Amino acid sequence: MKIINVVGARPNFMKIAPIVEAMNAHSDKIQHLLVHTGQHYDNQMSQSFFDDLGISKPDVNLGVGSGSHAEQTAQIMVAFEKICLKEKPDLVVVVGDVNSTMACTITAKKLGIKVAHVEAGLRSRDMSMPEEINRLCTDVLCDYLFATDHFAIENLMNEGVSKDRIFFVGNVMIDTLYRFKDKAEKQNMPQKLGLQPRQYATITLHRPSNVDDPEILSGILEAFSQIARDIPLIFPLHPRTKKNAEIFGLSHYFSNSFEKGLIRVMEPMGYLEFLSLNMHAKMVLTDSGGLQEETTILGVPCVTIRPNTERPITCEVGTNYMVGNDPQKILETAAKIMNGVQIKGGIPEKWDGKAAQRIVEYLLKTKQISQSEMR
Repeated sequence: MKIINVVGARPNFMKIAPIVEAMNAHSDKIQHLLVHTGQHYDNQMSQSFFDDLGISKPDVNLGVGSGSHAEQTAQIMVAFEKICLKEKPDLVVVVGDVNSTMACTITAKKLGIKVAHVEAGLRSRDMSMPEEINRLCTDVLCDYLFATDHFAIENLMNEGVSKDRIFFVGNVMIDTLYRFKDKAEKQNMPQKLGLQPRQYATITLHRPSNVDDPEILSGILEAFSQIARDIPLIFPLHPRTKKNAEIFGLSHYFSNSFEKGLIRVMEPMGYLEFLSLNMHAKMVLTDSGGLQEETTILGVPCVTIRPNTERPITCEVGTNYMVGNDPQKILETAAKIMNGVQIKGGIPEKWDGKAAQRIVEYLLKTKQISQSEMR
């Protein structure tokens, strides 16, 4: 079986790493290529993750770079079509919900190549999110839909997807977390920054709905600055957020050191460094999807600065608080956590570090898999 695995942006790398490893364990049956579209291309946003996760250099780098959604998607499709025609794979595996995911799915399907989607069925119901559009387009086309939880399965079933295309495998992001948790611990990031465990919080913020509007971004940063009066905040600053904060005149909220009422900003971190910080944080303030999942496993409260989530399992079972971008709700939730009032989270079903193994086992089986095997 010849397989092309596709990655494009930072969130993809943690998802593809365990799949590549699982495929390597069946090298007698699977020949696979790793194609990096180059959607994220600088060292902080891309190469450092390959290094941290021990992923071999991509077999092909399409090098599409940045651009509008349309430009980026079009460039990926043109370049990926050439790879598919040359390599003639039996299957293309896409992960997550970035532009590369959708673009490579459409390209492969138009060439008659089967496609598997890892992390299928996630839905935020928010069509202002480019990722939601990518998810919907990808799932309707894919032959194999690998789901992380019961919500994802229900979403797919409600959309009319046949049962024989849906496979409940767990969460490959968590495979990566379990594998690298000990290695991340050895990074000693809290100690390097002079911080005590559970006496600081971390931040990520990058979604257009939060950072592209000056009033919204100002309100969020003001809430953060108030929290920073009581606990140090570490903010690896996304390029989009940094640029907008400068344009909107909001850089006065930031500092390069720990000062009361100011947010300590840093360059984007590698996977291991940030995991090292998050596993010992008092809480994580974020609009990221993946961090909602990671904090659930780590048992760290997650304050999600979004009005919706495609990962409701982290609220049902995990440690996730949905607060939107209302500054007052952010402050109220952070205060509760600071005072020791927090969700006692658990671990979702099949988030056990073996999702990639299940995926590869399914791909090696015949297409006709009974519903009892899927469950």
